Amino acid sequence: MTSPASSSSKNSTTVRPAGGLDVVVIGAGPGGYAAAIRASQLGLKVALVERDNRLGGVCTLRGCIPTKALLHTADVLEDARHGGELGVVASDVRLDLAAAHAFKNRVVEKNSSGVGFLMKKNGVQVVQGFGTLTAPGRVQVKDDRGEVRVLETRNVLLATGSAPKPLPGLPFDGERVLSSDHALELSRVPASLAIIGAGAVGVEFASLYSRFGSRVTLIEMLPRLLPIEDVDVSTELERSFRRRGIEVHTGAKLEDTRVTGNGVTLSLRTSTGEVRTLEVEKLLVAAGRRPLTEGLGLEALGVTLERGFVRVDGEMRTSAPGLYAIGDIVPTPSLAHVATMEAIIAAESIAGLAPQPIVYDHVPSCTYSAPEVASVGLTEARAKERGYDVRVGRFPFSALGKARVLDHTEGFVKLVSDARYGELLGVHLIGPHVTELLAEAGVALRLESTVEELARTMHAHPTLSEVIHEAAEAALGHPLHI
Repeated sequence: MTSPASSSSKNSTTVRPAGGLDVVVIGAGPGGYAAAIRASQLGLKVALVERDNRLGGVCTLRGCIPTKALLHTADVLEDARHGGELGVVASDVRLDLAAAHAFKNRVVEKNSSGVGFLMKKNGVQVVQGFGTLTAPGRVQVKDDRGEVRVLETRNVLLATGSAPKPLPGLPFDGERVLSSDHALELSRVPASLAIIGAGAVGVEFASLYSRFGSRVTLIEMLPRLLPIEDVDVSTELERSFRRRGIEVHTGAKLEDTRVTGNGVTLSLRTSTGEVRTLEVEKLLVAAGRRPLTEGLGLEALGVTLERGFVRVDGEMRTSAPGLYAIGDIVPTPSLAHVATMEAIIAAESIAGLAPQPIVYDHVPSCTYSAPEVASVGLTEARAKERGYDVRVGRFPFSALGKARVLDHTEGFVKLVSDARYGELLGVHLIGPHVTELLAEAGVALRLESTVEELARTMHAHPTLSEVIHEAAEAALGHPLHI
């Protein structure tokens, strides 16, 4: 083990718990705290470094959890507005945005404090401050007061996450030009809102604020919404958004943006070549995120960054001995559940085990808009690109009894399979609660199930899960209810 780093600061201390640390994890998001827990479970001595005063990272504090809390408010609001159709009459149904934020904040604080409890339960030492690698096995942590501590360790795991990426020449100001962080804290609903980027973040905020009362325009440079999803799902989502009054521009190019005293003026070239001018109160940029790898000291350790990302192998090891990286700073899908699985693999590798690498084709994708979108496995187009003779089975929610009971019949499920052997290749859903239905598909892919095995699996009635059984029957050529 290397000797302690020298420091001119009188506030600098070197931390050497008895026996030394086995792992220092930098970043307390879903990947970082999961890595700390699993490493501790495997008998390793662990410290978790986090620059924020709260644990949980972007997902818990400014991403997944608060966004979904507000989306739930939008769901309840929409159901209340249409309750009379089901025999529940409510008068003066309206949004109380302050109360919605209070609910969101309670959920966030509960989750964040839960992470703190888990750290204590698992004996993980939490160190507040910004961590920097000053040498192999040495992490310098500077806290909010400027005090510096040095942690010596056998291994370091980086899980520092990502941040919203602004458009070139158009910085976030939090007033007119918003990041997703800003969009979670607005004190009032804007009269009009343009959103650039129709990935999961842009689509979710379009769904959220349109139901809250904003006039929403959604702009995407690529030919369709949710470009990574199956084309049929993207097409159905666009139809649904248009029916809900959301203005959608796909295949569009943003030519000019000006912040004015009243809002933001956008010059947009549409897919037909027409130039449109849009004037909106606020602009939300949801066109991507950037990995947070600046200032970590990676260059001094010989770690090469590619567009800010850290390259790793199947066990999440970087090119530097004893240094691992997971989550949004590696070039894999930027999803909390991906970071968590990568964390488990990294911790098990550090402990000397031989974990199985992640099959990234099987990463589940969820978008919590109305309607919801969920998928796992290959799209029809991707399966054909890989040379499969593709067979598809589809079934609409409108033909499903439970969907009618819930009065949410929009959407469908699409199964993609290999025609020769019947192997399931992908499952793509749009409709009510499909993010909760997706797990069955993930297990089926993991076990290399066939469509016939899904069709022969008894699904309870009446449930939404029957939609997968019915789609499997459709893929075999004998659907029951269409």
